[in-house]
Amino acid sequence: MSVLLTHAYYLSNDPKEHKIMKPYPPLGQLYISAYLDAQNIENHLFDTTFFSKADQLAFIKEKQPDIIAIYTNLMTKVEVIKLMKILKKEAQYGFPVIVLGGPDVSFNLENYLNAGAQYLIIGEGEETMAELHNAILNTTEVAQVAGLAYLENGLLTRTKPRVKMKDLSVLPLPNRAAIPMDKYLRTWKDNHGMSSMTVSTQRGCPYTCKWCSTAVYGQSYRRRPAHLVAAELKMLKNTYKPDSIWFVDDVFTVSHKWLTAFHEEVIKQDAVIPFECITRAERLTDDILKLLKEAGCYRIWIGAESGSQKIIDAMDRRVDVDVVKEAIQKTNAMDMETGTFIMLGYPGEDMEDINTTVQYLKDANPTHFTITIAYPIKGTSLYNEIEKDIINQPDWETSTDRDIDFKRTYTRKFYDYAVKRVVNEVNYHREIIKPANRDLTKAMKFKLKSVLASGLMTVTK
Repeated sequence: MSVLLTHAYYLSNDPKEHKIMKPYPPLGQLYISAYLDAQNIENHLFDTTFFSKADQLAFIKEKQPDIIAIYTNLMTKVEVIKLMKILKKEAQYGFPVIVLGGPDVSFNLENYLNAGAQYLIIGEGEETMAELHNAILNTTEVAQVAGLAYLENGLLTRTKPRVKMKDLSVLPLPNRAAIPMDKYLRTWKDNHGMSSMTVSTQRGCPYTCKWCSTAVYGQSYRRRPAHLVAAELKMLKNTYKPDSIWFVDDVFTVSHKWLTAFHEEVIKQDAVIPFECITRAERLTDDILKLLKEAGCYRIWIGAESGSQKIIDAMDRRVDVDVVKEAIQKTNAMDMETGTFIMLGYPGEDMEDINTTVQYLKDANPTHFTITIAYPIKGTSLYNEIEKDIINQPDWETSTDRDIDFKRTYTRKFYDYAVKRVVNEVNYHREIIKPANRDLTKAMKFKLKSVLASGLMTVTK
């Protein structure tokens, strides 16, 4: 009995990401594939990133897998449902058992099951996928497999929760050989002059930000041993020669003890590769910044979300905005790049908070910043808080949580213009304060766009 692991992200269908051209492999499925290999379970992996749905369906038709396990998230949900409907209807694909996993399934169980999935994996997928395969193969009780949801006589049935893996050292390395890694490396190199790969060192996050989903790994903290992470970097360095590593962990410096061991191991094993990571400001001390730089870190993304302490507290971020600002400034001073994330439109945010965020970005001066408009992911504290205030609940099968809107201080359109205002106002400031090579024409274009966005904000309040 064979398993096909796949997803439904097609880069060519995503204009925004196609313009950015920074694709990364489906790391979670690579871990599951490697785990199934270790259990001697036949599996194939079709990574759709650089291919079309037609290519994917041709592969399914050729392999005729008994089980198709599809990774599902907010970005791919609509395409996953379309794929399921084809597999359920057309005999040429063999009517495989359809299994879904990923962050979007845990709080949409009945929706996904009614849309065509036969089993949903809730939480981490390696052990559950292997046990489900064996239960189907041996026609034993699926009800004994922890971490599942399915329909039985039309009723939702959930098995006991899957106990999270405590010892991550038992995980085999991701099965990168199963996908066209050369396409990822070449795409990065051609578009950005450098190649990049992803590495995961931890599972879970111990923090409580209200807008963040912990559906798969939970509010926990588990870490792979530092020497094994360094060994993986050494293997990547020898095999793929990437120019950069992106650590996908939520808070890379959460444990100073682990980071000290990591620093020691990458140097000892000659495994230093330039890398970027995400962390929280209060977990960055002068000593930790020094260790990061010596271990190869060239860019740190430091979560900010807002320049307003009022909004930070509403998010339950549990950090002082001045601590975040100082962390960015200290990192800049050490000649490492910085990045930060900003969220507009959070419940309770008003014009004063937005102006405070603009000034915050000017003062902190991160090398990079990204802005999103707050949206409620089902299962999060934010969703629970605003559920009664939802004013736009689109059709579930053809939309995502990003399309949900709720009563905010101002209209949704207001925040679209607010994003443009923040971006252009901060870019104007950056151009004006340049000590040399200041481009006043460019600066004035930023300022005009900022003024226009401000006017449209006023009109759409």
